[in-house]
Amino acid sequence: MDTLLTDYLPILILLALATGLGLVLILAAAVIAVRNPDPEKVSAYECGFNAFDDARMKFDVRFYLVSILFIIFDLEVAFLFPWAVAFQDISTVGFWSMITFLAELTLGFVYLWKKGALEWA
Repeated sequence: MDTLLTDYLPILILLALATGLGLVLILAAAVIAVRNPDPEKVSAYECGFNAFDDARMKFDVRFYLVSILFIIFDLEVAFLFPWAVAFQDISTVGFWSMITFLAELTLGFVYLWKKGALEWA
């Protein structure tokens, strides 16, 4: 039992420090934050919505479509990093499966481009 505790003690210390630091930062932001919004701060920034408006208002779905497409392609590209790190140890099956994956990713991107999913106008 003692070896188990000594093995996990650094993890428990790290969790305690991370939790404590997170709480300190949240409390500091709540105490120190300046709360004087001006028209520039509450204006529509990236999403195109007014900051404090009715939640039931109509919205443009293109904002969400582009963000979902970004997340999908970003996550698929994230699969390339482990493959690149282990490239020397990969067999030809691993190589061609990744080439197939990249071809599928490229075809999906071209399909979305042709369908106009990436157009704003």
